[in-house]
This record gives sequence, structure tokens and C-alpha cells, in this order.
Amino acid sequence: MSLQLKLEYVTTASKYERGEAVPSIEAAKKLAKILHTTVGYLLGENEQADLFKDLAMLKRFQDIATLPEKEKECLLTTVDHFIKASKISLM
Repeated sequence: MSLQLKLEYVTTASKYERGEAVPSIEAAKKLAKILHTTVGYLLGENEQADLFKDLAMLKRFQDIATLPEKEKECLLTTVDHFIKASKISLM
């Protein structure tokens, strides 16, 4: 883990580790809605439970969530098309 990544982790996650903030189910519901998934998935009730333990990936999702709607929609459409094309090429 790079020093920069460690610093981001400390500034974004340490308040929860120190008990200064408690994540709410409402926050999880909002994130699940933004990502078009379920709270269960976000909490690790899936085959890829380590997905959100990857701090770089989590940072990407946080950055996407803060984009204006038009840009977010454009980016997600691009990603959806890339994923679809990749799956087709694997067939």
C-alpha cells in the first residue's frame, strides 16, 4: 500500500475505527442506490466481499458518487458498455 493511499485511508476511515462516527444503515442504503446494488452486497454478503476493502476502488466509487448527474451517467454508461463488450469477447 502506497504512502498516499495510507494517508487517504487514515483521513477517511479512521473516524469509524476510533468510534467517533458510526456508519448508519441510511448511508449504506444511499450508497447502494447510487451503485445500483444492495446493502447486503456492500456489507460483504457476496462472493467478492473484498471489493470494498480495496481502498483504491473505494476511492473511485466515492469520486464517481460526487460527480454531477450528467457526468456520472455518461461514465457509468461507458463502463456498462465496456463490461458488456468484454463479456461478449469472452464467449
